[in-house]
Amino acid sequence: MSVQTVPTKPIEGQKPGTSGLRKKTPVFMQPHYLENFVQAIWNGTGGAQGKTYVLGGDGRYFNDRAAQVILRMAAASGAKKVIVGQGALLSTPAASHLIRLRGADGGIIMSASHNPGGPDEDFGVKYNMANGGPAPEGVTEKIFEATKRLTEYRIFETQDVDLSQPGTTALGGMQIEVVDPVADYAALMREIFDFAKIRALFAGGFRLRFDAMHAVTGPYAKAILEGELGAAPGSVVNAEPQPDFGGGHPDPNPIWAKPLMDEMFGPDAPDFGAASDGDGDRNMIVGRGAYVTPSDSLAVLAANATLVPAYAGGLKGVARSMPTSRALDRVAESLGIACYETPTGWKFFGNLLDAGKATLCGEESAGTGSDHVREKDGLWAVLFWLNLLAERKQPVAEIMADHWARYGRNYYSRHDYEAVDAAAANGLVDALRARLADLPGQTIAGLRIEAADEFAYDDPVDGSRTQRQGLRIMTEGGGRIVLRLSGTGTEGATLRVYLERVETDPARMQDDPQQALAAIIRLADELAGIRARTGRAEPDVIT
Repeated sequence: MSVQTVPTKPIEGQKPGTSGLRKKTPVFMQPHYLENFVQAIWNGTGGAQGKTYVLGGDGRYFNDRAAQVILRMAAASGAKKVIVGQGALLSTPAASHLIRLRGADGGIIMSASHNPGGPDEDFGVKYNMANGGPAPEGVTEKIFEATKRLTEYRIFETQDVDLSQPGTTALGGMQIEVVDPVADYAALMREIFDFAKIRALFAGGFRLRFDAMHAVTGPYAKAILEGELGAAPGSVVNAEPQPDFGGGHPDPNPIWAKPLMDEMFGPDAPDFGAASDGDGDRNMIVGRGAYVTPSDSLAVLAANATLVPAYAGGLKGVARSMPTSRALDRVAESLGIACYETPTGWKFFGNLLDAGKATLCGEESAGTGSDHVREKDGLWAVLFWLNLLAERKQPVAEIMADHWARYGRNYYSRHDYEAVDAAAANGLVDALRARLADLPGQTIAGLRIEAADEFAYDDPVDGSRTQRQGLRIMTEGGGRIVLRLSGTGTEGATLRVYLERVETDPARMQDDPQQALAAIIRLADELAGIRARTGRAEPDVIT
């Protein structure tokens, strides 16, 4: 066993996006590719010497091999200790909690989140800070700069470390502690929610279907929902993590979780349905015959937060990503608390949570969370819903109807155009950006435009400014269109178009969202020339 110093050269394109570095798996498996990026993490964050890290991933293809490389590189660079999930598995929220619980210096999460996994699919590596949250832009920029200056990396030449059982071992001078990936997270959930109330709900015959999508949340959901809370055996389906997620796409939305949607809208639907994604940080909520959008779910959780023990004293504030619907704003106004609007990317919530300015936060892309960790948390959101269902003793559809009757309904939808030619996508955005200043006051497609801008965020905690975060067009009567290019894909560009309209007429609360938004959809296409510029007659995914 010896430390090898391996000569290397910078590899182009190792720039972390909003959630780390994501590429096709064969790219990560190229010689030196993973090693270069891991060495850049050490170099860009002050070195690994004497530090303690948390390591885990979602179990996708290459997760096990990458974990061994990272362990050998951490030891070679002088790390004091690495706490790793058994089998190299840790959900992203569980990793965040473990970093905070153990006072670690940081963590490395191996995941491409909701993207497919497999030999030809996606892989990713993300660095999290000592607060448990994703590295902010200042840190990811230092890591990226470090990738450009690499001349060598250090790695132990040794046999694989046994990660199959909890326990402690050593690699050189570094301690490796293998931990049960579920235990500490489950203990945290017990502190937040009223498990006795939820247990009584299931004991009374309440039926649940949770689709773990063959991803990392499966073991957590089995242990907590079935093992601890008493949901009927088999309530959690697709519970065994698989390297290719069972050949599926681990993105909890009505398209990719269609079997769950079919069941929940079927003749013998359970009372409550939910799903989580590849690394366990996203969620989908659906009642019997009632799909709940992520934006509405966030608003309902905020409105009912005091029903949950951990939030019984009220919320300090709430936050949402800019594209997320403004349903949360209406709740915050009613509660008399601040509602912060941030760029997309969970790292922007970290400062607000650390500073005590926000308690709950969320994104339209199925991410919801609170100050219990510094990541979004899929299973936490499911438990939150179960807790409020146990308290309110109403079905999901009734809770939504009550919410809309009180606050109004923000009809909302996201249209995704995936793998669009990058030049065409950028051309579309550039052309619309050039017209923004002239749009207010114009009537287009029958709608009068009140305001148009490009969103920029001034962080109220550290004063930093983040620009070019999406184009916004606001219409009279509470309509809104947001266009932005996503940084979470691995091929081409994904154009995301967010569409919203407020409805306060009690007689119009149950309309089909796409019909309710028809005028806004026409305006978006006419303004941006989506069909003409992308060649797409319709979006790939509608949520």
